[in-house]
Amino acid sequence: MPRLTILPHRSLCPKGAAFDVATGTTICDALLAQGIEIEHACEKSCACATCHVILREGFDTIAAAGDKEEDQFGEAWGLTLQSRLACRAVVANGDLVIEIPKYSLNLAKE
Repeated sequence: MPRLTILPHRSLCPKGAAFDVATGTTICDALLAQGIEIEHACEKSCACATCHVILREGFDTIAAAGDKEEDQFGEAWGLTLQSRLACRAVVANGDLVIEIPKYSLNLAKE
């Protein structure tokens, strides 16, 4: 099983976390199952970018972003070349190191 390592995030995961996850699980579902309450304002329908994460390691182990996901990237705070939306990024066979950005552009929350 692939291992997800979550880098510390001030409010969502202050000490960081590491856990195994089944292949085929989205990063968003994996985080939520571990009690890491990543934002997902559109309820995982790829209609916002509040679940934006940065894959610090393992980016090349998952399938490339589709057009719908790429269309949402413009709404993500702190976008990088290793950015993905957690609701669309599906864990494959490789381990991942994930950073949850400090901010999210969630207009409903702010």
